[in-house]
Amino acid sequence: MSYTKQVMEQVIKRNSGEPEFHQAVLEVLDSLEPVFEKNPQYVNAGILERIVEPERQIIFRVPWVDDQGKVQVNRGFRVQFNSAIGPYKGGLRFHPSVNVGIIKFLGFEQIFKNSLTGLPIGGGKGGSDFDPKGKSDGEIMRFCQSFMTELSKHIGADTDVPAGDIGVGGREIGYLFGQYKKLRNMFEAGVITGKGLTYGGSLVRTQATGYGLVYFMEEAIKAKGKSFDGATVVISGSGNVAIYAAEKAQQLGSTVVALSDSSGYIYDKNGINLDTVKQIKEVERKRISEYVKIHPSAEFFNSCDGIWSIPCDIALPSATQNELDGEAAKKLVANGCYAVGEGANMPATPDAHKVFLENNVIFAPGKAANAGGVATSALEMSQNSMRLSWTFDEVDARLKDIMINIYHNASAAAKEYGFEGNLIVGSNIAGFIKVADTMLAHGI
Repeated sequence: MSYTKQVMEQVIKRNSGEPEFHQAVLEVLDSLEPVFEKNPQYVNAGILERIVEPERQIIFRVPWVDDQGKVQVNRGFRVQFNSAIGPYKGGLRFHPSVNVGIIKFLGFEQIFKNSLTGLPIGGGKGGSDFDPKGKSDGEIMRFCQSFMTELSKHIGADTDVPAGDIGVGGREIGYLFGQYKKLRNMFEAGVITGKGLTYGGSLVRTQATGYGLVYFMEEAIKAKGKSFDGATVVISGSGNVAIYAAEKAQQLGSTVVALSDSSGYIYDKNGINLDTVKQIKEVERKRISEYVKIHPSAEFFNSCDGIWSIPCDIALPSATQNELDGEAAKKLVANGCYAVGEGANMPATPDAHKVFLENNVIFAPGKAANAGGVATSALEMSQNSMRLSWTFDEVDARLKDIMINIYHNASAAAKEYGFEGNLIVGSNIAGFIKVADTMLAHGI
């Protein structure tokens, strides 16, 4: 049995009932066998056995009082996975599906995503099974304050720097930071990212993951003689990632024809009107179905399954994990899709990966393609450390350079190890080697 298979068996045995974590680890380990053949020092030092085990896992109770005066209790998590190249860095997810396995899968992915940015940040992730949907601002504030009361014991600008993720936007970050500031009696701006612009936030942070996804894909398809200009694009989701990926794709000359949320998807053959989407999702916080009331020529489908049957040139799954399976991948290929970029974390299943690779579809894995969010978070940390703010154009230019470099580093690693064109393998190898070499140097 190969070294990576031995480690994978150990991961499954030690982390039973955590399929998302197993999937994330297997996807990385499948790429690394040639690395260990070429670098036996990693095997001798037990790098892989160490890197699949979090440095620290924190689970805590989060009691809070609802608007009826009743005490509610949720569970909070922070998995500090790897700090070899910098403080733990990764978002907080508030969603009913959150459990320790989900957080571990996200934290493991974050190690390599953060490594790929070239910035000094380690990997971590956190969250709660709290559902912010349908809650009042007061309820969300009280939950966030209780959550941070415990989390504050484990984070810091040079220790662990959370940010937002699903269910954690500017409102939640504000409540979390306010409670941290109150508890610690200091203005430690670098302890959390995604902050408002009035208290240490960075321009472009809201747009960063979506813009970065398109910058990465622009470079990847340019290498194949393709362009966003004139392309038809389908995007799942309607949060920050999807909205700002759509915005940048439109700026580059694309027609974005579909977006979705958990209730279904909209199809507008004339091209999505983003001003309408922003009003519905960012201001009114309503369902995507409201779009067709304003644009009656568009269609709404009350299921997300069919979004990948829409003919397109480029698909950007940006909603949630495992939303695009093998059958959906076959539909995309049959309809002429030539490039797929993951805006969400692990939205395409292993079966979908196989379909894309077998059909020479340009496929960009999330740890590379959606690294723009955490890259800009790290740029926010830099600005906080220097007590200054960069302009929108300065941050945007740095973000674009980072995403272009990630593509070229992943592409070069794939070629070096005999997998030219395979960005899954290239991203895993490029992200892993930086962390592994550092762990080797530190003896940790």
